[in-house]
Amino acid sequence: MSRRVFVIGDVHGCARTLRELVTRGVRLTPSDTLYLLGDLIDRGPDSKGVLDFIFELTAAGYNVASVQGNHEEMCLRAPYGRPAMDMWTANGGLTTLASFQADGPGDIPHRYLEYLNSLPPYILLDAFVIVHAGLNFDPPPPFDPFDDTEAMLWTRSDVVDRQRIGGRRLICGHTMVSRHQLEASLKSDKIMLDNGCVTARRPDMGYLAALELNSMRVVFQENIER
Repeated sequence: MSRRVFVIGDVHGCARTLRELVTRGVRLTPSDTLYLLGDLIDRGPDSKGVLDFIFELTAAGYNVASVQGNHEEMCLRAPYGRPAMDMWTANGGLTTLASFQADGPGDIPHRYLEYLNSLPPYILLDAFVIVHAGLNFDPPPPFDPFDDTEAMLWTRSDVVDRQRIGGRRLICGHTMVSRHQLEASLKSDKIMLDNGCVTARRPDMGYLAALELNSMRVVFQENIER
């Protein structure tokens, strides 16, 4: 059987849901590779548990990698000024602090902050770019879309110029989409995998999605935190 490659959308502190999807939904094996689209933390009840599960998989020999999302960036910036702290706590940071039983980001053990800080803004595969939000294709060449890290974390643009990224397609989270929109995006240049696991606003949302890149099959796991 060919090696499987999975990409999972925004987890947002939903540790039980992530564990269920990985262990029972896709039945990840050490020969598989798992990529995560960032926003591992905030909003959901157990950001610490999400990171602990990633550490557990890695220690057991599983191939797991993640890009950085805007919520990781907000967490890392929070100690450096009241506006940054207010922005983070207004966007789900308080649940992250609670999961660590921490009064402030400085109380989060260094191992976790070091991991969040180590996450790259994007990962290049042969046929795909894995990036949290997207890329900025607005400035013409010689501008390189890979030079705009802010866009990788925050953009809502759907524009993709595949010629400028080696013919690759984007795989992104960040912007919540319905199940129908997610499945439709599998044929587009920007695949969207955030089905609003933690912030479901519609009946066809509230799931954590895993896309297997060889088969382009999606496995959905309903949020089981509640």
